[in-house]
Amino acid sequence: MHHHADDLTKTVIISDFDESGESDVQLYKKVAVLLKENGIKNVYAIGSALEKNKIIFSHFNSWFFNETQEFLKQINSLSFERQIILIKGARRFQLEKIGNQLALKTHGTVLRINMNNLAHNLNIYRAMLNPGVKTMAMVKAFSYGSGQAEIARLLANQRVDYLAVAYADEGADLRRQGIRLPIMVMNPEPETFDQLKQYQLEPEIYSIEILKAFIQSIGKDDASIHIKIDTGMHRLGFVENDIPELLVLLKSHQHIRVASIFSHLAGADENKHDNFSEHQITLFNKIASSIQTTLGYQPLRHILNSSGISRMPHAQFDMVRLGIGLYGVDPSAVLQNTLLPVGTLQTNIAQIHDVKRGESIGYSRSFIADKNMRIATINIGYADGFSRRMSNGKGMVWLHQKTAPIVGRVCMDMSMIDVTHIPETKIGDTVEIFGEYLSITDYAALQETIPYEVMTGISQRVKRIYEFE
Repeated sequence: MHHHADDLTKTVIISDFDESGESDVQLYKKVAVLLKENGIKNVYAIGSALEKNKIIFSHFNSWFFNETQEFLKQINSLSFERQIILIKGARRFQLEKIGNQLALKTHGTVLRINMNNLAHNLNIYRAMLNPGVKTMAMVKAFSYGSGQAEIARLLANQRVDYLAVAYADEGADLRRQGIRLPIMVMNPEPETFDQLKQYQLEPEIYSIEILKAFIQSIGKDDASIHIKIDTGMHRLGFVENDIPELLVLLKSHQHIRVASIFSHLAGADENKHDNFSEHQITLFNKIASSIQTTLGYQPLRHILNSSGISRMPHAQFDMVRLGIGLYGVDPSAVLQNTLLPVGTLQTNIAQIHDVKRGESIGYSRSFIADKNMRIATINIGYADGFSRRMSNGKGMVWLHQKTAPIVGRVCMDMSMIDVTHIPETKIGDTVEIFGEYLSITDYAALQETIPYEVMTGISQRVKRIYEFE
């Protein structure tokens, strides 16, 4: 796993690898080559096999430890400032303990991203696709709060066909991070057209006006675009009456190639909207077919989102767009039991107070203790994305296999919880906000919102930790 960062020193913490089928010398020479190719500067190696082959890593800043516990004893004396860290090794070394300690050294509040679960969810959806149907993965809005470049790298390794971002600067950031997959920009602005060209990004074109501006910007240069059709969402897109003028422009500027034609379902996650969804699919198929016929070639067609993939397999066309389903949430609930949670938001306890009956807790004295209570202060507040709507018993957290309610108002950087019924609570204990025990769907429901808002609302000051098995 590693922390999200851009221009930081790259560090790895690795253990001996088990059952590779190669000699230690062959294996670790290959590892050293991979580390060098990826710009690694610092290597912390744990295990006797690595120790015996330390000469292979002499070109790095390297440290060697016989076991994980030896490393942990020295962790406070080691400097990890301004570093992006990958931790990888055999399960028997329990390297997750190192990740936990590193998280505490940075900030008590962390969002853990389980990359294996993300790959699992991707493959759940892929298994539902017809042969040859491509996958576009949505990594807009900081990959739904999960960290853009890190998620994009995993998706590239998993061989998705396309990525989609909201704005050009998101795509430019991915290019600077070495991502080479085709990238669609869903909200291109005329002032970013030069950026699109510079970073080989492909804009969504949704109106005659934006198409004309794009044509003027690129001149005679070749370019790929994506045509958005409005089939009833009424957000962005060409309506049916726009298509003749659109086709005239495209035919007269054949250096602009249409990479795909797509639309967006307004209610794919709910049965009550199925008739409208079918209307959208039928209209989309009609318009897309007419565009393909006039162009004389076959752009990819796509209309299904995560819910559409699970509920409307007959409308897969040539590609599907997978968004929140990647992160373990199926708004339609069809696949929810087969998806795995990807994000776990955790914090820890900063202080514990004994509060007497009649005393107040928090701002505006909005909570008055009706009995003697034990109150713990946790290191998360609304500046981290922990909503004030969770105040005064509306929300809860998970601690020592029990729920603990929020008392008082959620503050900017901290919140208070009632741990009277959890006597084993101590300073430094880990508290789960959502994840393994409290699902993000249930957590969002407590706030009367949806998982999308929760995920994208987690502050970037919250450290992201990426976990691989």
